[in-house]
Amino acid sequence: MQYKVSGIEPFTISRGFHARMIHTDNMTLAYVDVDEGADLPEHAHVHEQVLNLLEGRFELIVGGQAHLLEAGDVFAIPSNVPHSGKAHTRCRILDVFNPVREDFRSGNVAYGVR
Repeated sequence: MQYKVSGIEPFTISRGFHARMIHTDNMTLAYVDVDEGADLPEHAHVHEQVLNLLEGRFELIVGGQAHLLEAGDVFAIPSNVPHSGKAHTRCRILDVFNPVREDFRSGNVAYGVR
């Protein structure tokens, strides 16, 4: 199946984190535009997550350890490990989750928005 990412309606998963989602049978791809200075609160989920930083500089904290990512860096976050982050610049991220993020499909999750 072919998708046009720019045609997908974005939703806010946390203040300053705006995602466009593609769901397949086994994974979710999240194209995320992140505002400079935006913080992602610490959270954990059963899904494995592979963060691909396409543009910008992003500080990712995984299991209490900080990692400064730059464009082109990829970081694999294991299932159920607490993680958070902060955009040092405006960022574009492609997150890949396995299994499918059913909570994102239904719009039932938002970190730090409410």
